[in-house]
Amino acid sequence: MRLLLVGMNHESASVEVREQFAVDDPALILDKLVASEEVGEAVVVSTCNRVELCVTTPHVESAQHRLLNFFAGEEASTYVHVGRDAATHVLRVASSIDSMVVGEPQILGQMKDAYRAAVEQGACGPVLSRLFQRAFSTAKRVKNETGIAQKPVSVARVAVDLARQTFERFDDKTALLIGAGEMIELALVALQREGLEQVRIANRTVANADALAARFGATSHGLDELPDLLADADVVLTSTGGDRPLINAADVEQALGRRRRRPLFFIDIGVPRNVDPAVDELDNIFLYDVDDLQMVSNRNAEKRKNEARRAEGIVQEEEQRFDGWLVALEAVPTIRHLREGAEDMRRSEFERAISRLSGEPSDEERRILEHMTKSIVNKLLHAPVARLRAETDREEGMAMREAARALFGLDDLDTNDDKGEVDE
Repeated sequence: MRLLLVGMNHESASVEVREQFAVDDPALILDKLVASEEVGEAVVVSTCNRVELCVTTPHVESAQHRLLNFFAGEEASTYVHVGRDAATHVLRVASSIDSMVVGEPQILGQMKDAYRAAVEQGACGPVLSRLFQRAFSTAKRVKNETGIAQKPVSVARVAVDLARQTFERFDDKTALLIGAGEMIELALVALQREGLEQVRIANRTVANADALAARFGATSHGLDELPDLLADADVVLTSTGGDRPLINAADVEQALGRRRRRPLFFIDIGVPRNVDPAVDELDNIFLYDVDDLQMVSNRNAEKRKNEARRAEGIVQEEEQRFDGWLVALEAVPTIRHLREGAEDMRRSEFERAISRLSGEPSDEERRILEHMTKSIVNKLLHAPVARLRAETDREEGMAMREAARALFGLDDLDTNDDKGEVDE
């Protein structure tokens, strides 16, 4: 039984292509996969950035063909991983090394959901369960032992991180967001995760501000209210269109007077800029524009790359542990066959010897003979079985198993069993 993974992600396929294969409810796909002869176990991972089918199979080529049929017409946008490569890929994805934004934690929760769905559907057996549990523990190690997720790289997250360096807490602060686009929404989500409760949203089109405010429990305002809103705000994020600044130094100076010179933090993501650069010359003002944010983002991205290299080392360690377990699992049938074959021979020879005795042995004599023959078999098997177990987590493990099957004639025994024959 081998691992096989076929999928597409943000690097191999456009969002338009990925949308065609997105899976809302994996139950039907999981049922079809495990009902086929080619697939033993299956997990389907579907997010905005990737769609992946991970299975176990005794027939890699035919299973690969079946999985590629799922992506019919877009095979050129897919990738295929087999065996250890598949295991490594799953661990890298869970650890956010393979994400569009390296270190972002959302993928781990999405993979846990995918694993849970497969378990509930009865599609996830011992091998994939072990693999995904190993992936979750690997992600935990990467998070705890590296700084891969400590430095934000998205502009919205960088903005909030800079604000957090100015204010120790957000639950007692008020934020003013000027604009109602995607960047404002992302920043608002990040701020509320930090505990921000008081939010004001101002926009040229008040209806758009109303819609966004309703979703996030904020109040909505028109741009004509800016002077009063500035006086009450601690954090101001702006991202709106216009050919000249909405906020000038005189407006901010007036707001500072009304707020008794308490610090005011500006994040200007607008292009052209929404805040007059002269504002930065005022006391107790912290102003960052989009170039400042991008510079921090690039610096953080470089740090994440360095941490990602450390994370890759952890992934390799954990993959080797999983591979050792998988090889050990594959050794179980060989050890079982070895013991079963030896026991069949012992029992046959025991009964043959008993039948040749001049008289019927007593129960005590049979017990002694049983114990002696079992002891001989166990002692003879102890060394080879121990060696098989010891070698399971090494590359030589497979060769050792094949040698054991040949030396002890285990495959011949299987054939003879099928024919109803027993060697003398």
